[in-house]
Amino acid sequence: MSIRIVLADDHQLMRSGLAALLRKDEDFELIGEVGDGISAVKMVRQLQPDILVIDLSMPGMNGVEAIGRIQSDLPAVKCICLSVHNESRMVLAALDAGATGYVLKDSSFDDLAQAIRRVVANQTYLSPALVGLVVQRYRHRHRVESVDPPSSLTKRERELVQLFSEGYSTSEIACRLSISVKTVATHRQHVLRKLGIGGIAELTRYALREGLTSIDACRSQGSLLTGAHRH
Repeated sequence: MSIRIVLADDHQLMRSGLAALLRKDEDFELIGEVGDGISAVKMVRQLQPDILVIDLSMPGMNGVEAIGRIQSDLPAVKCICLSVHNESRMVLAALDAGATGYVLKDSSFDDLAQAIRRVVANQTYLSPALVGLVVQRYRHRHRVESVDPPSSLTKRERELVQLFSEGYSTSEIACRLSISVKTVATHRQHVLRKLGIGGIAELTRYALREGLTSIDACRSQGSLLTGAHRH
């Protein structure tokens, strides 16, 4: 019986190449592919695959948030993060959200295939280059991460940070999240105070630094790191 897979990556060329390789393997059945985090969550809820392979930096909703939502709703779906990020805090964020695999994008397709097979067998897979890094970070986590900025924000606040950093206006966010403009504005002020930063430009830099969004997503939405922003 083949392993049913959904693939989520916002880079069309990368997604198309991976899709072609997955289709060539008789053990795998690619049942869907999407280009953003929100669509990934919707597709997984609809199709309930065995595996979701998802990029970490996704527009609208990043991979960590998407994995967290999927694991909350459908814990039987295994999630593998596919990313260029090799920083231990990014890997730990994905694992904490519920990912059971983390594959670097400079790995071979054979590595990804091995990760899929191991994760389906209820094992955890990390790219070899990450194993020592992650083990060391876990051992010293209580000393080197006494305060983890992303975890100080609620799920809704992290969502707002990503959307503001990607250039969405207050009214667009209100419509997207089905809340009032006043509620969005209130959340924004709470986030800025909580993080001790002064405006959207700094918020965008924070989101990039913490992996809540990517530079491509910010540029695609017209967000300017110099401080200009739509209201």
